[in-house]
Amino acid sequence: MSDRLLIDQVLAGNPTAVARAISRVERGGTIARDTIRAIFSHSGRAHIVGVTGAPGTGKSTLVNELAKEFRRRRGQVAIIAVDPSSPFTGGAILGDRLRMQDLTGTGIFIRSMATRGYLGGLAAAVADALVVLDAAGFDPIIVETVGAGQGEVDIAKNAHTTVVLEAPGFGDDIQAIKAGILEIADVLVVNKADREGANRTAAALEMNLSFNKDEGAQAWRPPVLKTIALKGEGVTAVADAIEKHRAFLGEHGLRESKERARIEDELVNVLQRELVARALDVATPQRIADLIERVASRELDVYSAAEQVLGKFDGRRPTKDAGQV
Repeated sequence: MSDRLLIDQVLAGNPTAVARAISRVERGGTIARDTIRAIFSHSGRAHIVGVTGAPGTGKSTLVNELAKEFRRRRGQVAIIAVDPSSPFTGGAILGDRLRMQDLTGTGIFIRSMATRGYLGGLAAAVADALVVLDAAGFDPIIVETVGAGQGEVDIAKNAHTTVVLEAPGFGDDIQAIKAGILEIADVLVVNKADREGANRTAAALEMNLSFNKDEGAQAWRPPVLKTIALKGEGVTAVADAIEKHRAFLGEHGLRESKERARIEDELVNVLQRELVARALDVATPQRIADLIERVASRELDVYSAAEQVLGKFDGRRPTKDAGQV
């Protein structure tokens, strides 16, 4: 398939072309850049919904049900499930596509992407994949994170609406507050609400929202909702809350500021990747190996070794070795 034909089919919403385009951006390099350049002007319309929370809270099950609900309401829905990487193959190891088998044939596009060790848990290519899906007409696009560590916070930078899941039986009822959950959540969901302690967890979240409420005219108070995603119970209310938050952002001119913050974060990430790649381009494998040996023998520290590479990369004179100071 020619590049032009692929782009045309992506813009027409062809699922096979969309899958191929995402594979291109996952590979990175020139082909990824060219793909994004060709379709970027057609993006910027989709609402991006981030779903995060601790492992075991039922994120994938809720995402399943949310996708089906939005499919009934809006039509074209896409899911990006960000999985941790296999340390051996670099591939996704949780197998969200297997867990989402009941979505097969529903017209919902699903893509599982590996973190590949990317800082924060979000795949480096997720931002580009979002552009592809956006340009293809999918709306909303749901991004499910691995739900571990910094990834729970990073999703807020990549989504217009962030849904955070909690579940009873995880020990501390207010563990989410400790992780900064209230700062990133636009919608709070206590899933597995048929378990003992669900009401207590919801009450703890409500109480802490009251303590941290913003009295500003444009303040959004995250609703605390209870679901039993496995049975599809409460999912309609979550979809309604997402729609209300989307409308709220539009009414108060906040969508633009969220989008700019998302683009700023993406630009910084791209700059970091590009600068590292270019710096390594000027350092031969032998040069890197020599520096590693010198650091290992304590002849040089890692900062001075990095300066040796960066000095050559940006045209500055390399700094003196630690032993020469």
